[in-house]
Formats: sequence, C-alpha cells, structure tokens
Amino acid sequence: MDGIDVALIETDGMSHVERGPAMTYPYSEAFREHLRRAVADAAAIRTSRDRPGTTAMAEQYLTDLHGEAVLQFLEDGGISTDTVDVIGFHGHTVLHDPSRRLTVQLGDGPRLARLTGLDVVHDLRSADVAAGGQGAPLVPIYHRALAEQAPSRPVAFVNIGGVANVTFVAADGALTAFDTGPGNALLDDWMRTETGAGFDANGETALNGRVDDRRLHDALMHPYFAAHPPKSIDRNAFSASIAAGLSLADGAATLAALTAQAVARAREHLPVEPTLWVVCGGGRRNRAIMAGLAERVENAVVPAEALGLNGDSIEAEAWAYLAVRSLVGLAITYPGTTGVSEPMRGGVLARKPRRWP
Repeated sequence: MDGIDVALIETDGMSHVERGPAMTYPYSEAFREHLRRAVADAAAIRTSRDRPGTTAMAEQYLTDLHGEAVLQFLEDGGISTDTVDVIGFHGHTVLHDPSRRLTVQLGDGPRLARLTGLDVVHDLRSADVAAGGQGAPLVPIYHRALAEQAPSRPVAFVNIGGVANVTFVAADGALTAFDTGPGNALLDDWMRTETGAGFDANGETALNGRVDDRRLHDALMHPYFAAHPPKSIDRNAFSASIAAGLSLADGAATLAALTAQAVARAREHLPVEPTLWVVCGGGRRNRAIMAGLAERVENAVVPAEALGLNGDSIEAEAWAYLAVRSLVGLAITYPGTTGVSEPMRGGVLARKPRRWP
C-alpha cells in the first residue's frame, strides 16, 4: 500500500530486456486508509465483478492515480506517448482465493486507457485462477529473464512485499515458484498499530528487539508452510496479533523473524539449494529480515542491486514484460509457477481511444 511504481522497459517478451527509468509515486495516508477499508469490504465479494462498500470508489480513485502517475512519469522523462506500446496494469489485490477460483484486483483497465491514451493490459491473474491455478506468483517468467545477469545458477529471486514469494531458476531455466508466506505486511501492521508509523524503517526497531521463539514456533506451525507448492496466500491469512502483548521491539523482531524463516523454509520445496538469493521489494531494506534470512540459508543473500538491478522497480518492470507477452500470445503462467495444468496465456486488453482525423 506504499504507492505506484512505474517503470519503462523495451522487450520482445522473451530474452531481450532493456531496462529504462523507474519512479515511485507514494500514496497519501488518506488514500492508504481508504484502501484498507476497501480490503476489509472486499471480504463480501462473491464474483469478480462485485464491488461492495468502499471498493467501487477505491477502484475509481486508484485508477485515476495510476493515470496521473503514468502521465507524470512520461512528462518528467521527456517520453512521448507515441513511443509507448502498452501499459501493464496490476491494480491492487483486495481478494485472492484460488480455492473459489476467485481473485480480484481493483483497477479499471478501460478507464486507464482513456486517461492515458495508451493500450492497457490488465486482469492478468484471472485466467490462471479460472483454470485451476493459484494465479500467483506472476513475476517468475521475468525473473528468469533477469537471471541472465546472475553469476551462477540455480538462483532464487525473493520478492518481499506485503506477501513474500520466491522464484527458483534452475541451471536449465526450469522454474519453481510460490508464495513463501508473510512479507512486510505483518510488521507494517504492527508498527502502524503500535506507533502510527507505516513501517519499520531499515528494520531498526526489530534489530533492537528479541525474538519470542515460542511465538515464532507456533506461527510456523501454520499448515501453509508445510503444504507443497504450487501455493499462494492472501495478505490477510496471517495477523500481527502473533505479537500481541510483546514490547514494540520484541514484536517487531518476532514478525521480522517470521518473514525470514518462512522464506528460508522455501528450501524444503526446491530441487536443490540456490547458489545465490537475490532479494527485491521493500523487504530488502529491512536489515533485520535480510540478516535473519542470511542466518538461515547456506549461500549468499544479496539485494537486487548487487546484480545491477533496481529492487524497487522489478515488479513494475515485470508487469510491462507480462503485458508484452500477453499481446504477442505467449504464456505467462506455468505448472511450476502457479500449478495450472498447462502453460497459460493471460491478461485483458483495453484499447486506447481511437484518434479520428
């Protein structure tokens, strides 16, 4: 819920990737609160088109903010809309329940196309979920393209956002991917409830606390961790109440340790130990999480920047990459990434308004 990441890439949707500029446009605290209410209201969703409570207004406002961000990004970079072929639009996930073959991302693709005057590919998860897949994670195919820059394989890419996920890229390029469990969400919730801050900057609070080993052990008994992939999990499947009653620092330390241990346990489901762990997303800035992960795995743990990448923009770049694959009819999900029975295409194309002479 931090804001909107915008990134520009040039790609054929396969091995050719040229990364361009990227920018983040933070949400206001007022809009973050509106999104939180929308996530709560989304529990009433029964079909993908339902927009109960505040979700309809949140979707419109979120789409408008994305339109403003794209146009500001292009203006700031001196980039003409004529040079941009397509926008990959993720929106904001408010409900993800593959068991019901249901996933909902707020974001109006046709509205964004009208606002920007550009083609938009959106709703990239639904086809996979409708076919029995987990609908997540979607970034692995882009991670494989980036793995060309890794010094060796197999390599694991770990994205730590609200939920954390891992992509294992084997020496032959085969993919294994799944959500590992909580990412930053629980720690962010804890800090906001206890202090009003949106997150634990640099992991300073967690680093000054002590992990409650009993609570950590109990949290790791959740059946999700032992379940075999493919698997994905909703942001709200876990709660910061795991730390209830602890001091601020001890609660933060325990929640950071949960994220690190959950990622480390991913090794139980990988073919072999990765030679390198590359961490992207906001979690790479949390020193408690990074140190905790390094203590729990055998080989080096590095931020994405160690490979010359931008750890803040990889997901935005990935959505642009997926949009191109969608346009040219290439698969975006696979049995090894979402558990779908065969490689699946995905995405819905919203055309930009026609220009009349």
